[in-house]
Amino acid sequence: MSALDPGLRAHFVAQAPRYLDAMNAADIISVSTPGLADHARLLTDRPVFVRRNFADSATLKLGAAVRSVARQGGFGMVFASGSKGHEADFATIKEEVATFLHAAPERHLTILGHFDMATLPSTIRARCEVRPFTGYDEYLRALAEADCALMPLADDTFNQCKSAVRAIDAAAVRLAVIASDVGDLPNVVTHGRTGLIAGQGMWTAALERLAADPKATRAMGQSARLNLETHWPGSRAPRIIAPELLCWVLGLSRRISS
Repeated sequence: MSALDPGLRAHFVAQAPRYLDAMNAADIISVSTPGLADHARLLTDRPVFVRRNFADSATLKLGAAVRSVARQGGFGMVFASGSKGHEADFATIKEEVATFLHAAPERHLTILGHFDMATLPSTIRARCEVRPFTGYDEYLRALAEADCALMPLADDTFNQCKSAVRAIDAAAVRLAVIASDVGDLPNVVTHGRTGLIAGQGMWTAALERLAADPKATRAMGQSARLNLETHWPGSRAPRIIAPELLCWVLGLSRRISS
């Protein structure tokens, strides 16, 4: 929140009680991560269930279509910023990314979406391209041009509730990721197999590991796609939707039909 424009921050704070009123007017509440469920239960006495984000058929199809996009020369990183305020997340790794970029001239960074370049050190700005979001297919195509996706998260209450939808997007195009050990990311990214989980101070080493072995990095991306197809498709898989939520919905359907 501290990274947002003061007017936008004031708007979010003013609207929060309305969200809580809507939650407390419902019979049940469905949220997208276990962390968010734990937090929501502090604020309501309504039953709270988890229904995670998943890879729908459109995502899998689009990801397969762009998987063969030719990557740029050198080693490319991509960071997706779908809304304002993610400068605070990238700030947790910017010094380590700068060190990695400085070590070899062919390394580069692409930022997708919203970002204030003034928050980056000059060593990163000189080797960084910012592209605006367009459609979802173009977003996936831009991901596929990179060698790895960066998913840093500041360790705060908001991000502890964060979903791993960006990891799902990257896996769709067979892209390895480096992700923070915050929120739902460690539940989707398997360290050493579909990507790397990196705590504070571990990002430069993680980047060097991926850059040093392109074949192994591509294999991680392939494993991420296979894991996505196997464990994260559709909305009825047990790891996607809480069995208690399914029981509640099915029970309601029976009561209505009778």
